[in-house]
Amino acid sequence: MASKMSDPRELFLHELGDALYFEKQLVKTLPKLQTEATDQELARGFGEHLKQTKKHVENVEQAFKALGEKAKAEKCPGIEGLKQEHDEFVSEESPSPEVLDAFLTGAAARTEHYEIAAYEGLVTMARAMGERDVVRLLDENLKQEKETLKKVQTISKRLATEQAREMVTA
Repeated sequence: MASKMSDPRELFLHELGDALYFEKQLVKTLPKLQTEATDQELARGFGEHLKQTKKHVENVEQAFKALGEKAKAEKCPGIEGLKQEHDEFVSEESPSPEVLDAFLTGAAARTEHYEIAAYEGLVTMARAMGERDVVRLLDENLKQEKETLKKVQTISKRLATEQAREMVTA
């Protein structure tokens, strides 16, 4: 039987491990999304976010180091669920390029919301623990995730408007 987790620092390290896992998974997934996207701005956005995500992995690894801990990724069911949703939709629905782009913006927004929630919690915990260096590293990731969400929302609105115009003129 596993021992009970009773130390808030253990929880923090677990959550930090979740962040390391989801960032590493995104490094693997973003190139696939970039090739699936037919909208140029969306594809470019996935490429830009890949560069940021590689830096996010480094920041999380540096946070572990600042805490004197070995970086350890913890399997994250939340990100696995988002990935599964994508894979099932693409294989089962065989969406048109326009529908796939719209789906990808929604999936990207859901992922960004997930990451933002995780980083907000981590920053709060790191601040409470007095870990300034860790706060700085994780807050950098949080700010970039929020900026990415805004970009995704802008693309999503543009695609929805374009698709609505096409339906009216069809």
